[in-house]
Amino acid sequence: MISDNNNQISFALVTLAYWFFMLTDGALRMLVLLHFHTLGFSPLQLAYLFLLYEFFGMITNLTAGWIAKKIGLNITLYTGIILQILSLVILTQLDQSWNITISVIFVMATQGLSGIAKDLTKMSSKSSVKLLAPDKKGKLFKWVSFMTGSKNAVKGFGFLIGALLLSFVGFENSLFFMASLLSIILLIILVCLKNDFSKIKKNTKFSEVFSKNKNINYLSLGRVFLFGARDTWLVVGLPIFLYSTLSDGTVDENRKAFFLIGTFMASWTIFYGFVQTITPKITKSNVLENKIKFWANSLILIPLILSVSSYYLEDFIFTFTILLLFVFGFVFAVNSSLHSFLILQYTDKERVSLDVGFYYMSNAFGRLIGTLLSGLCFELGGFTLCLLVATILLFINRLSMEKLDLKNIKS
Repeated sequence: MISDNNNQISFALVTLAYWFFMLTDGALRMLVLLHFHTLGFSPLQLAYLFLLYEFFGMITNLTAGWIAKKIGLNITLYTGIILQILSLVILTQLDQSWNITISVIFVMATQGLSGIAKDLTKMSSKSSVKLLAPDKKGKLFKWVSFMTGSKNAVKGFGFLIGALLLSFVGFENSLFFMASLLSIILLIILVCLKNDFSKIKKNTKFSEVFSKNKNINYLSLGRVFLFGARDTWLVVGLPIFLYSTLSDGTVDENRKAFFLIGTFMASWTIFYGFVQTITPKITKSNVLENKIKFWANSLILIPLILSVSSYYLEDFIFTFTILLLFVFGFVFAVNSSLHSFLILQYTDKERVSLDVGFYYMSNAFGRLIGTLLSGLCFELGGFTLCLLVATILLFINRLSMEKLDLKNIKS
């Protein structure tokens, strides 16, 4: 039996590894998006670059929980970080003389590898909350919110780092820098993370990946549309909307635009992550049922207001959009934290890696849909269409939440 002290050290090490992984994940997303947009890629082509990232992330989440029960969460964590390092190094081999088709295929493949890496690392880290975090009554929600919120804040900082690295050291050197950073983190956890913290049975059938718990299935369905809605405007639509507003395409204006876009994306994601860490205080209640429904309803209104207002506030839409997107970030963060708390509330320690893996498979499927819709909607109807489609997806999320048994859920 691992001591509480060792559990806390292991939890700290896992959190550290997850933070640095997500720093490179955010930076890589911004690097790829901005670099290839300046090379002339259309919004839909930019969306294609990330499709395998989301697709393989979905497949990884579906199988990763089962794999973890076979080989241990430590091994899945190490594997995720190693694959991310490989992805970064391989991407440095991109040849600028290749035509767009070959470049898209190559980047899609490296992003697919990165997607596997991200979701192996995420599943391992999120499962560790249930297994390693200090086990005090009523503290699970706080630890889940801390892990989720701090991760997003770090990823937001990664957006800014990626934009700055692209501006000052270039695409290839940025990739080598991030691969070196992750290699150092990998070495630290290989040396210091002594315990196998998985605590799970090895004789697990693959069919057990699919949950028979109604609440987990409906929550996972809601997660598809929650994150599909966010990524419909966030992944391609928003950065290209900002770029088209801030830059005229010259080198100096591009550099300024990269910095401003990276700063906004970082600020938004850090703010969103900070709100997640304090969600237990925002939703403080003995019974969460009404709070969960209230926040899900509130989220639907924001992209609807933004999309409609774009017709009437054309001269002010840029400023208004920025302000209201921060409101969206606040409300979305609360919803996301409540979702992350509920999945761990509905599962148990024996099934945690399976249920968390299945749940985040739904998360990745939502991001896959959102990524494709983001490029397609922006190309067909601009940022306004992205927001309208996001509104529809959030309404479906609300219908899914209605099916959950929330009567005895307490924070």
